[in-house]
Amino acid sequence: MVTLERLRKLALSFPETTEEPHFEKTSFRVKKKIFATYDDKLKRVSVKLSEIDQDVFSSANKAAIYPVENKWGKQGWTIIELEMVIWELFVEVLTTAFCEVAPEKLGALVRSDKNGLNN
Repeated sequence: MVTLERLRKLALSFPETTEEPHFEKTSFRVKKKIFATYDDKLKRVSVKLSEIDQDVFSSANKAAIYPVENKWGKQGWTIIELEMVIWELFVEVLTTAFCEVAPEKLGALVRSDKNGLNN
């Protein structure tokens, strides 16, 4: 199970990431763009992925990772059930979401330096 503390530690390890409120949720942003939101009540995260990445990650575990059920899901917003997803897969999904939203230079930094993110 992924906890808020582990989510926060991972998300804030990405360059130039900030944690800010987003309505009743917590958001993680890079350059003011949201790449993930955390819903404390439902214990799940929504992340921004490309349609291709959304399909790939959803097929890895359809119970733990699936598209949002409205127009946002068609734009790549994907739900991750924190009580069901394994840590290693979560790291890959969150890293991919960061790279999807981040400027190219920051995304390249994260892709080339994934050492230590699985802790």
